[in-house]
Amino acid sequence: AFELRKEGYSYRKIRDKLKVPLSTLSDWFSGEEWSKKVRDKLTAAAQVESTIRIVELDKVRGEHLRRAYTEAKEEARQELETLKYNPLFIAGIMLYWGEGDKLTNGQTRLSNSDPALIKLYVEFLRKACRIPESKIKGSLLIYPDIEEQSNLRFWSFASGIPTSRFSKSVLIQGKHKTKRLRHGVCSVLVLSTYFKVKILEWMRLLPQELMNRAYYENISK
Repeated sequence: AFELRKEGYSYRKIRDKLKVPLSTLSDWFSGEEWSKKVRDKLTAAAQVESTIRIVELDKVRGEHLRRAYTEAKEEARQELETLKYNPLFIAGIMLYWGEGDKLTNGQTRLSNSDPALIKLYVEFLRKACRIPESKIKGSLLIYPDIEEQSNLRFWSFASGIPTSRFSKSVLIQGKHKTKRLRHGVCSVLVLSTYFKVKILEWMRLLPQELMNRAYYENISK
């Protein structure tokens, strides 16, 4: 097991080859600094591959597409081994769990009126998930009497998403004449079913990890 790990094998590949449980491998390697470097290298490589898949997925159809989504779940499980200790990743998953669209196929969408929340979520997409900049888009819900361009600039500055990647704003008629959201609501979108599959898998698995005693034992090592 140590020889395979030093050659750059992931825990899952070692488990499949030697039939050693993941929990046992974690006990063996979690305190080894050289193993952590292997983990970081594997995670970086996996994230690069994930970015490529997200960009290229539109070219895939039929049976290949279904196979790609199965791979997306497995990729999410592998990446979680490292990402589950990343505070930005944890925050992003919790934000999407509370505010994100879980039902629509083909896209992840989070909507909110708080600029700080939107900014944090975009950082999660960029830095934790390595989503390509061109894939991160925005849209606005605003009232008819609010000037669109000034609000567009406001949310572009708050989110870091260029105004060119915002779609046409949607006008809404508020029921109350005075209690209105000053800058409307901003939505952040990533149009990728592959990424949607991954984020839903992370949402399913991360709470289990956070409620697992072994998670905190590994942090203290």
